[in-house]
Amino acid sequence: MRLGLTTGFGTVGPPDDVAALVAHAEAVGFDSVWLTEHVVVPVDHAPRYPYTDDGRLPIGAGADLPDPLTWLAFAAAHTRRLLLGTGCLVLPQRNPVVLAKEAATVDRLSGGRLRLGVGLGWMREEAEAVGSAWEDRADRVEEGIALLRDLWSPGPSALPGGPALSLPAPSAGTVPIVVCGPSRAAARRAGRVGDGYLCGHRDPEVVADRLAALRAAATDAGRDPDGIEVTVGATPRLRTLEAMAALGVHRAFVTLPCRGAERDRAALDRLAPLVEAAAAL
Repeated sequence: MRLGLTTGFGTVGPPDDVAALVAHAEAVGFDSVWLTEHVVVPVDHAPRYPYTDDGRLPIGAGADLPDPLTWLAFAAAHTRRLLLGTGCLVLPQRNPVVLAKEAATVDRLSGGRLRLGVGLGWMREEAEAVGSAWEDRADRVEEGIALLRDLWSPGPSALPGGPALSLPAPSAGTVPIVVCGPSRAAARRAGRVGDGYLCGHRDPEVVADRLAALRAAATDAGRDPDGIEVTVGATPRLRTLEAMAALGVHRAFVTLPCRGAERDRAALDRLAPLVEAAAAL
């Protein structure tokens, strides 16, 4: 099993500290860094956040939430092997034609290291703030994924203004698309159309349920479930990683916010034995 890192929320920090964080994460053996997205955080929102008991974000509206692709492009300049993942972009709030260009550019500049995690989004107030329709967002995610792949493929794409090309193409001709979400519906979507699946749940029983849904959907779609890379959130305990590995999970990520270069380096050094132990699972 591979171990990744998410910086969670509040991740801008001084540039030198961010550069040091990702460089040292790579040095101690982490395989990836993942960043989430909120374009805006409403001062008040309905309690729909799926990872806390009260349905509220574990931050205030005043926390730093950088644009993931911009942050990852910065991280790419200070690393050589670390995979760069969005976990996740809210695809219905983005124009897929513009996103195809942005993602391909980051992928090319990073030497093919981008993993584009996309999901529906859970905060209706945020969708309304950016003028994005809410009710049909599931359909638009799958349509957006199909359009991204078409824009990255050779030859013109059929767009409203006529056939058009989107260049540069990604390094390997496409960017792996990771379908994100905690629900069975997200797992089924990953089984149908994802190159990967990201589930933020840290409970192995919940993950087992989602992977069963993913595998059934992949089989129904004529796809090989084992070809879909699975990434999950996890607490930094070997027992948890062992349970996830037994389910067939390929990667787990742990949370380490940017708190200053010295504190970050010490925290990464403490996690280094866990990275090594995970690699043996």
